[in-house]
Amino acid sequence: MKRRHFIQQASAATTMLGLGGLTMQSCMPKTKHITILHTNDVHSHIDPFGPEDKRNANKGGVARRATLVENIRRENPNTLLLDAGDIFQGTPYFNYYGGELEFKLMSMLKYDLATIGNHDFDNSIDGLYAQLPNAKFEFVSANYDFSNTVMDTHVKPYKVLVRDGVRIGVFGLGIQLEGLVDKKMYKETVYHDPIEIAQDMSRILKEEESCDLVICLSHIGYYYKNSPNRVCDLNLAKATKDIDLIIGGHTHTFLPKPTIAQNSKGQNVLVNQVGAYGLYLGRIDFYFEPGKELKSESTTIIV
Repeated sequence: MKRRHFIQQASAATTMLGLGGLTMQSCMPKTKHITILHTNDVHSHIDPFGPEDKRNANKGGVARRATLVENIRRENPNTLLLDAGDIFQGTPYFNYYGGELEFKLMSMLKYDLATIGNHDFDNSIDGLYAQLPNAKFEFVSANYDFSNTVMDTHVKPYKVLVRDGVRIGVFGLGIQLEGLVDKKMYKETVYHDPIEIAQDMSRILKEEESCDLVICLSHIGYYYKNSPNRVCDLNLAKATKDIDLIIGGHTHTFLPKPTIAQNSKGQNVLVNQVGAYGLYLGRIDFYFEPGKELKSESTTIIV
């Protein structure tokens, strides 16, 4: 896809910024370009909205997203495709197929990783487990302990992916299920505080795994105006260090461009979320140049 054509499809202006003075931990002789594509809260929206829809007429749909992703991958092979949860629930496709179609289509789009949202338990944890063979991608969730459930060993706290020599660490976080999801649906799943877990995960990924880029796939919500101290992506960014990008979900927040938050060391953290229902595809490009700050460029694409 030509660059000018890509920009014409964007709903937000491009932004270039430095992230905390970070430099590559490994020896890299040239500038390296990593593209992160992301979705959240797709909620089983397989088809585009119909022409009669007053707000989103003819927008969205998996087929259009697939075309966009394919074109971007052709432009930059060093591309990751991530999802921040709530894959299930929202259309009759889920009611009838129980998540099979969603996972099969995401597999066809070659998603790299996803985290788990509260609605992904809507057919119970057993229903989620039953659909795992249809997912040719992995799930990460660091603060859900599945040890005493059928999901034990099927969800990792984090994953390290390598593209063009760049080490990218991705970990997942989920919202507190108690009071939000019926206990019988998630059974013995144990919830741990996301901020405490994120502090540990970011340390592990940065120091022990020597990651050049640390990404949090979060399904805890962007921000709660009526509860400003509630755990959310913005408070997570402020309380942690070593996270470069938080890709959020749950609150269906549409951000035309990422929020730039300050972490506990006063460094920049990107926080992004692209609404819901597969209407938008988030794109963030990272540029790694030896001895210089990590740079990013962001665009939200209308699907």
